[in-house]
Amino acid sequence: MVSTINAHPKMTTEKVLNPKEQSIISIAALTAKGDLSRLKEELNTGLDAGLTVNEIKEILVHLYAYCGFPRSIRGLQTFMEVIEERKAKGINDVAGAEALAIKNGQSKYERGKKILAELTKTQQPDTLTGYSAFAPVIDTFLKEHLFADIFERNTLSYAQRELVTISVIATIGDAEPMLRSHLIISLNAGITPEQLQQFVGVIKSVIGKKQAKAAKVVLDEVLKNNRKQ
Repeated sequence: MVSTINAHPKMTTEKVLNPKEQSIISIAALTAKGDLSRLKEELNTGLDAGLTVNEIKEILVHLYAYCGFPRSIRGLQTFMEVIEERKAKGINDVAGAEALAIKNGQSKYERGKKILAELTKTQQPDTLTGYSAFAPVIDTFLKEHLFADIFERNTLSYAQRELVTISVIATIGDAEPMLRSHLIISLNAGITPEQLQQFVGVIKSVIGKKQAKAAKVVLDEVLKNNRKQ
């Protein structure tokens, strides 16, 4: 699989989030919060909106990198319950495509570094700085695992993965620098400013005013700087 943004499925080009994209946000946010009863409702909504079983599995797997295995696994267990309940009602949900095998001769570190450069539209330096220099192993994990092992999987588009990511970060809170970075990446991946404004609205409705207000402050800053460029 070629490791480029264009190799992944495209997100809608509409200015508003479609029902599937709204469900991605809600599923990710509620899983990160650990609100399993509401998550169960939203998993049903997502399936009814057209998300496949494998797409939702991928959402729940992806978010572990941002809120941990406990939340991710509880989300997957809740999803298993939902699927069984739907089967009992005679609903057979679409499984969807499996992730393609990665066929790339480069090392995982170099593949991850390339994907990060594509997403940020910034050439990644060879010399580590900041927290990466302070703890180089985290830079290795970040590039080899997060951006190679996870982001390179084509079950979700980069834009969809960013919706998952910003939803989790906005929900857990107190991670403004990372939220800022991923909001910028979201724009680079094709999510529009209007869709990001709507994202804040979804966070407000499913998580609360406090988290939505904090996310909006960061988003307004990102959009203001983006207009100046």
